[in-house]
Amino acid sequence: MHEALERFLASMRRDRRLAANTLDAYRRDLLRYLAALADQGLTTLSEVQPHHLNALLSSLQAAGLRPATLARNITSCKRFHQFLLVTGAVPHDPTEGIDPPRLKRRLPEYLSLDEVERLLSAPDVSEPLGLRDRAMLELLYASGLRVSELISLALPSLMPDSGLLRVAGRQGRERLVPIGQQARHFLTTYLESARPRLARAESETTVFLNARGGPLSRMTVWKVIRAAALRSGMEREVSPHMLRHSFAAHMLERGASLRIVQELLGHADLSTTQVYARLDIGCLREAHRAYHPRG
Repeated sequence: MHEALERFLASMRRDRRLAANTLDAYRRDLLRYLAALADQGLTTLSEVQPHHLNALLSSLQAAGLRPATLARNITSCKRFHQFLLVTGAVPHDPTEGIDPPRLKRRLPEYLSLDEVERLLSAPDVSEPLGLRDRAMLELLYASGLRVSELISLALPSLMPDSGLLRVAGRQGRERLVPIGQQARHFLTTYLESARPRLARAESETTVFLNARGGPLSRMTVWKVIRAAALRSGMEREVSPHMLRHSFAAHMLERGASLRIVQELLGHADLSTTQVYARLDIGCLREAHRAYHPRG
């Protein structure tokens, strides 16, 4: 059964070009699934029936997993069994009649303009690492990049003269993203003044480097943002994705179309971007209350 799992993950990596953290989530979910099947006495995947999967779901619910985590586990199992069926490894798909629970999509949390300004101004730009942090924060907010896209940026992807970035998104999709003057200024200053002081022979073309000249990790970006939030006096938790949400929400508030925001964020499906439209509607309601005579 574990050999089948490795074949599935290799296929997802090769054919769908999934990100490493997505593959890790699949692996965790499916290792849990295979362990549950073994506990029920199964030795081959062709033996699996719907009631075996339902037993796993019941145990996950009893363990207190959040609905979103539960839904992700179901989706992992369904895709695994669809792969097994298509490749001829099993004669049937026991997950066919099992659907993930429908989740209420929460509005993404985002920062106000004042909070963004305070956050971006927090790093000490007199130090190389502080200048790097300021350039990263400015770029995240100016472009709506995902953390994985930020840390994988390479020097050939930068087009500072034209104010564009070439971004390698999910599943190999590339997009061009414009950045504003502030982000261009701090990015150029970092590349000219700070990056040469951080770079080592092995640094290659990675744009953002750590103190040892290596590429940044996702956790380092989280720590930079948390430190900037604390320094700026913010009490709430601020994440890298919150800057992405802020980018999208502020673009819509100022009249950008949903399709433009979809393109800039690199969403394959417009429905993924539509959650931000609900934020925009909220702003319209507030404006109506504030300014309409009968608001």
